[in-house]
Amino acid sequence: MKVETVDTALNPFAKDTLLGLSAQPKFLYSKYMYDDMGSRLFQQIMQMPEYYLTDCEYEILDQQTKEIQHTFSGNGQEFDLIELGAGDGLKTKVLMTHFLEQHAKFKYIPIDISEKATRELVTSLENQFPELAVEERVGDYFQMIRELNKVDFNRKIILFLGSNIGNYDDQQCHDFFQDLADVMNKNDMLFIGFDLKKDPAVIMQAYNDPHGYTRRFNLNHLLRINRELDGNFDLENFIHHETYNPVDGVAKSHLLSTCEHTVTLNALQRQFHFKQYEPIVMEMSRKYDLETIHRLATLNGFRVVKNFFDKRRYFVDSVWQLNS
Repeated sequence: MKVETVDTALNPFAKDTLLGLSAQPKFLYSKYMYDDMGSRLFQQIMQMPEYYLTDCEYEILDQQTKEIQHTFSGNGQEFDLIELGAGDGLKTKVLMTHFLEQHAKFKYIPIDISEKATRELVTSLENQFPELAVEERVGDYFQMIRELNKVDFNRKIILFLGSNIGNYDDQQCHDFFQDLADVMNKNDMLFIGFDLKKDPAVIMQAYNDPHGYTRRFNLNHLLRINRELDGNFDLENFIHHETYNPVDGVAKSHLLSTCEHTVTLNALQRQFHFKQYEPIVMEMSRKYDLETIHRLATLNGFRVVKNFFDKRRYFVDSVWQLNS
């Protein structure tokens, strides 16, 4: 992929948009899809019957809570439940309900870059679990964990749910695990979700849904560019296209330009030319097999302690610890 150097004085959204639209092939960073409208659209995606990921992980957390608690705290020791990118905390609340009923000694520490989302989550938790100890953090995941390590010596259980790791390319994945290894102690655990390889038809139904939510989710990114960078993307000039490669397990979302045209982003004082059927790569979602998960753990200095599967074995929540 060819990219150009961009002005470091630009805000991150502007800088990353310029970087992506100047590349060959063009791409946009999927992390910027989750503005207010994008987050609402993604909630609709997660509620679709075709989007199996949410139901599979919910089943794991709902049906195997006793075994999960024993893995986290077999001898009853106190632990910190740290969630990276907690969102609305829907699935985590299933775990916490069980932990509280069993009088487990823990506190919940959601970490997110969004102050608004974190505030809404904490308010929800205060109403639903008034007895729950919550210590929210807003900022960079790894910096927040470093700060916790200075004042809190409990075992840390780090949650990274929803197969978010599947959105990372190989280098981003390596960097993420190395950053985690740098802030974790040997007694800590990582509880991480992986979407498993399966019938491609099942995957395509989830990411190329008949309701059009995924299409709207991708197109909303262009609306955000128009709004924040004074652009003139015409949504009528783009169609959504999904691919899945069963060899590498990567599903990719694209927006294809249906005609040759030029887009202007006034805030960047730049124009971007599109050929007919030229794609913008919007998002990738990697699917894994167990061999790849074990290899990924080993290469980054971890070992797999236990795997929790849903009944269809579509999804796995894997428990990792640092190698001794």
